[in-house]
Amino acid sequence: MRSIVWFRGKDLRVADHGPLAEAAASGEVIPLFVLDPFFFAPERARELPHRMQFLLESLKALEASLAQMGSRLLVVPGRSVEVVPRLAAQWRVDRVLAHRWVEPFGRERDRRVGEALAHQGTGFRLFEGETLLPPGSVRNGQGGPFRVFTPFGKASMARIDLPLVQCLHPKLPPLPEGISADEVPIPALADLGIDANPGLLRGGEEAARERLRAFLAGPLASYGTDRDRMDRPGTSRLSADLKFGTLSVRSVWRAVAASGQGESARRYLNELLWREFSHHLLWEWPELLERPFRAEFQAFPWREDEAAWRAWTAGLTGYPVVDAAARQLRAEGFVHNRARMVAASFLAKHLLLDYRRGEAHYLTWLADGDWAANNAGWQWSAGCGCDAQPWFRIFNPTSQGLKFDPDGVYVKRWLPELAALPPGLVHEPWRAPAALRGRLDYPEPIVDHAWARQRFLAAAKAHLGRQAP
Repeated sequence: MRSIVWFRGKDLRVADHGPLAEAAASGEVIPLFVLDPFFFAPERARELPHRMQFLLESLKALEASLAQMGSRLLVVPGRSVEVVPRLAAQWRVDRVLAHRWVEPFGRERDRRVGEALAHQGTGFRLFEGETLLPPGSVRNGQGGPFRVFTPFGKASMARIDLPLVQCLHPKLPPLPEGISADEVPIPALADLGIDANPGLLRGGEEAARERLRAFLAGPLASYGTDRDRMDRPGTSRLSADLKFGTLSVRSVWRAVAASGQGESARRYLNELLWREFSHHLLWEWPELLERPFRAEFQAFPWREDEAAWRAWTAGLTGYPVVDAAARQLRAEGFVHNRARMVAASFLAKHLLLDYRRGEAHYLTWLADGDWAANNAGWQWSAGCGCDAQPWFRIFNPTSQGLKFDPDGVYVKRWLPELAALPPGLVHEPWRAPAALRGRLDYPEPIVDHAWARQRFLAAAKAHLGRQAP
């Protein structure tokens, strides 16, 4: 058998890679990556600089791994729907193997590629791997998709019986003779007009494995208590690795499940199931990337307020946790999950700005920007998603800071202008003595929390026709 293994940006590894293992066990292997202008046209790439940096680093690492194993990654520019069928015919392959995507645009791409390959008599097989269970396979008692996380999580947990992680032989067959294409080198960031950000995590499979090892040896033990603390390194930092597939999700699941860390391990596995839920939701309802899950939120009276929007994106709202999240996003391509929730709630509920603007902004700057997870998180925070936080619950950014960053360590890291404030004032700088407040170079709150809360509740009540508890 001669197989193209089509790497597509969510499976940038050689370990536990179903298509690669299948191809290697069956004969000739042609590793391929297509530089599709949908992502790699310079004007498009500049719209997602941090994801592109992580992706390119991971792609270079994949290229090196395949070379070390005796093969070679072919990098070819062009539209995937045209390049893959053309090369499959040119190289006389028997089949094309790849991992499935859940996003609607990825499914449409695969439909078109599959049709073209079938027309010319070439096989096309999509492997599961982005999720623990095949999207659409977890059903409720009536045979439909789950709309609430808890029963989905229980049903999924009962079904998860993961096969052993697939380990490749350390050697791959060399490329077949006569294989050629209009190859190009993997682009550098400068080629795409992107400035490198030294604050991002390093991409690549080995860096991902190092992060997993460090998590298992350290933060996992206290994950159950520390995961919400913004001032502690209590999370795994594996989100970008899961998004780009430098680690497979089932390898992470297996490693954590075998860690012997009890309740902390169970809490982390539950977070992986939340990720799973977001992907299954997008599979069932692909329109979620465009509109809210709850139909009653259609035409919600979101405000237009460009000054408020600019303050939120720049980290100048006067609410320290919200502003720290905004600055961390730009600096690291990452935001602590608790800070993400506070910032998202503030945009939608305090400022009454459309959650989709925040969703798009985060997708621009996150290194771990995953369509399904990002959308689910924003809809949850706005109260309009599947199994979302109720619309009438509104995070108080001050109390959230006092609870999850009590000494202001997180805030002071990203807002050095507040470094002189004692812990009792760092989350309420407006309470500082006038003489000190005048030296802070930090804005007053752009809205009053109590007033903004009532404004949102009144708008939501009028639109949804409900009484807030």
